[in-house]
Amino acid sequence: MAVKPQLSFVIPVKDEKKSIVILASEIIDVCKKIGRTYEIIFIDDGSIDNSWQVIKSLHKKNPKILGIKHRRNFGKSIALLNGFRRASAPLVFTLDGDLQDNPSQIPAFLAKIDEGYDLVTGWKKKRLDPVFSKVLPSRVINFLTRTFTGLKIHDTNCGFKLFKKETLEALTLYGELYRFLPALVYQKGFRVGEVVIKHWPRRFGKSKFGWIRGVKGILDLLTVAFLTGYSTRPGHFFGTIGIGFSFIGFVIGIYLIYLRLVTGGINYHYPLLIGGVLLVMAGIQFISLGLLGEMILTTQNPELPKGIISEEL
Repeated sequence: MAVKPQLSFVIPVKDEKKSIVILASEIIDVCKKIGRTYEIIFIDDGSIDNSWQVIKSLHKKNPKILGIKHRRNFGKSIALLNGFRRASAPLVFTLDGDLQDNPSQIPAFLAKIDEGYDLVTGWKKKRLDPVFSKVLPSRVINFLTRTFTGLKIHDTNCGFKLFKKETLEALTLYGELYRFLPALVYQKGFRVGEVVIKHWPRRFGKSKFGWIRGVKGILDLLTVAFLTGYSTRPGHFFGTIGIGFSFIGFVIGIYLIYLRLVTGGINYHYPLLIGGVLLVMAGIQFISLGLLGEMILTTQNPELPKGIISEEL
């Protein structure tokens, strides 16, 4: 009978053919040293090199190395979700496929999660990346994430993470929200910790991210701030704004009625009248939007896109 793995490794890759074999070998060596059974799941998210052929070759030699091939590039969130749903171990690691995450630090993650955490994320305290294209945007995003979500960790988007399986079952990922996995888990009430890790320079290929990713990250952070505070009560968020607008518009209306009764006219206050009416209308729209959000929330059943996997090992 096959031995159930104690550790699952979920690794999205795109055009990382030179890194895959090395990374798999390093993970296997560490697992043997610490005496843990394992499975390694590579998700090929639309590679145009021969990454998938490399994964297939590894699978033939070692059936503990598994693979999922996407028909095209669907993004890291979808790749991670497919990997999470395939993972069968109670503890699930994620790593980037570019060899910048060092598997030798797997024991440090295991020791930290044994302290009672549900997710442990790496902190690249000394980061060996280009300063202006990656390090600086990352630090800005991390600062804003701490400010908006209340989660006091240093590196929310480090690809090297360890999850308890039950935390993954509570996640819904889409778009670019993989960057904020610790915040999303924290919002669900799970404990999040971090460990300092060594960061290695990229050995092959080039980074797919830069300042554009940082700008998108700020936009995604607004989504996360909303999700972590009002994901189960959108009516409170939009309703509060709507009531505020409506109240201001109502006060303006009362003031104009007072002027009409006292002075007999509001000839010089038509802009104020128009503003008050617009505020009341905007308030009604925000309240309606909140109610619509509540209706959608009660009927939603998020699923992965259908038919995106072309081959599985």
